[in-house]
Amino acid sequence: MLKVKQYIIFIIKRRMVTRFLLFFVCLLIFVTTESLLVNITILESAVAKGAVCLDGTPPAYHLDRGSGTGVNNWVISLEGGGWCQNVTLCLARKNTRLGSSAKMDHQLPFSGMMSNDPNFNPEFYNWNRVSVRYCDGGSFTGDVEAIDPGTGLHYRGARIFKAIMEELLAQGMNTSQNAILSGCSAGGLATILHCDNFGTLLPNNAKVKCFSDAGYFIHLNDISGKPYIEHYFNDVVTLHGSVKNLPPSCTSKLKPGLCFFPENVAQQIKTPLFIINAAYDHWQVRNILVAPGTDPKGTWTSCKSNIKNCTPYQLTVLQGFREDFLKALEGLGRSSTRGYYINSCFSHCQSQQQAYWFGLNSPRLFNKTIAEAVRDWFLETDQYRHIDCPYPCDKTCVDATDIITSQHI
Repeated sequence: MLKVKQYIIFIIKRRMVTRFLLFFVCLLIFVTTESLLVNITILESAVAKGAVCLDGTPPAYHLDRGSGTGVNNWVISLEGGGWCQNVTLCLARKNTRLGSSAKMDHQLPFSGMMSNDPNFNPEFYNWNRVSVRYCDGGSFTGDVEAIDPGTGLHYRGARIFKAIMEELLAQGMNTSQNAILSGCSAGGLATILHCDNFGTLLPNNAKVKCFSDAGYFIHLNDISGKPYIEHYFNDVVTLHGSVKNLPPSCTSKLKPGLCFFPENVAQQIKTPLFIINAAYDHWQVRNILVAPGTDPKGTWTSCKSNIKNCTPYQLTVLQGFREDFLKALEGLGRSSTRGYYINSCFSHCQSQQQAYWFGLNSPRLFNKTIAEAVRDWFLETDQYRHIDCPYPCDKTCVDATDIITSQHI
């Protein structure tokens, strides 16, 4: 009996070591593919235009220049980072990288669609690749002239977007042949809201497209039946003075806060648009479906951390969430210029993480990685409009999601 117990302990330990080694190898791959570090550019000239972060510091971006066949092509990525919907939360951001360029790292790793390695980013590796830092808390839509003397807060996201686009045009984007506006999470929402505006800035003969990663936030009541996210977005729009920078086609019909939801604005967008999203987007599950204050006993805590931990009842609720997401996706309309890649992974932000974007073990939908689907849609060889089957049928989803994407909110 003792030998049997020792053998069982040995097996358990060996499995733990194996899992650790697998995690270490994945982490090593992740680190090595993130090896490109790009210096920050602080746009001091933007201050005179009133285009500043929450704390009044200048906005910032990171640019890695293109080369060869990509020298006249541009990918602009808008950073994610949630929103602040009241003064208290904006003050909390003021002294962080999400509210001040003075708190940002001087170098930023470029990976996934931002990588300069053709083995990891075959379509866009030699394009001009730009990451626009996020420090306004309003998805680059705010424009309030007044500055609260008590807090010193500035709500100027729309001015930041304009100032940085003007800077990039002067840096050579004005002669671009191909240009993509993209973004993750709050940056993915900003991509949708600014897509047509971006298109008007580029030459008439340029091919201009947008793709939003994990930015298709849906209008849904939480598990308690309350419209938490509706009130949340309404507060963001009100505080940041966003209404003037939301699509008039939406604000002329709906309350401004409702025009923060992509399902209400996407169909009117004229510029080609591609949506990358998980049907079980874990940010939305944790913040829209199971909104703050709706789970006082913590019964959803384990499920929210990993879908594999969900009870049968919770899985039923999540399947309902997926159905609601797919209904909201119908807001895209049937235009031939719109495509989407909706997988069934429990993830959030997939285009800038190598494990998701392009690799031997990356998620696949209709046997294509996200990078391949975006390539085919951009080159117009495949419209690509595919939706994954419900969880848990997709066996290609990357494990340890939170380890890889924890920096995105």
